[in-house]
Amino acid sequence: MSNQSKPLMVVLSSPSGAGKTTLSKKIQQSDNSFKISVSHTTRKPRANEVDGVDYYFVSEKKFKSLLDENAFYEHSKIFENYYGTSKSSVNEILKNNCNVLFDIDWKGAQQLRKFKELNLVTIFILPPSKEELKKRLIARSQDGEESIQRRLLAYSEDIQHSKEYEHVLVNDDIESCFKEIKKIILNN
Repeated sequence: MSNQSKPLMVVLSSPSGAGKTTLSKKIQQSDNSFKISVSHTTRKPRANEVDGVDYYFVSEKKFKSLLDENAFYEHSKIFENYYGTSKSSVNEILKNNCNVLFDIDWKGAQQLRKFKELNLVTIFILPPSKEELKKRLIARSQDGEESIQRRLLAYSEDIQHSKEYEHVLVNDDIESCFKEIKKIILNN
């Protein structure tokens, strides 16, 4: 998809439930030069998630040990769980001359920008409205009511950080949004 000789590192961020994970998977499926960066997390796997594919599920003790070793490009605590992108897994993708997709929040994107050697393209995905976001969070049936309320409360802070991104897209239709992302990638 990209014209770039140096591997691209595409950051997709959004409020929880706006579609970044679905879009990341669509990009990877449509272009095998893209590999999704698999983050470490201390949260428990959801029923459909596989360790080493969706996340590396680790204990809080193990996560903090990796933090002490400076093993992450970025990390944050979100809704009582830790998340982090390991340098070794990203460097392995780059070593194979593949592009990297990051499915991370704005805090992680801020940390990644500090590594000037990374060829970053940053894209923020917005839902059409807060009401639509709530419908999507309920429809995906992955979160309880309390978790949905926490995610909706975080929405306002999340969207304030959209201005830090090179590109901001509204995901009112997954296929249209995907086409816009492909255009952005092609032009980098």
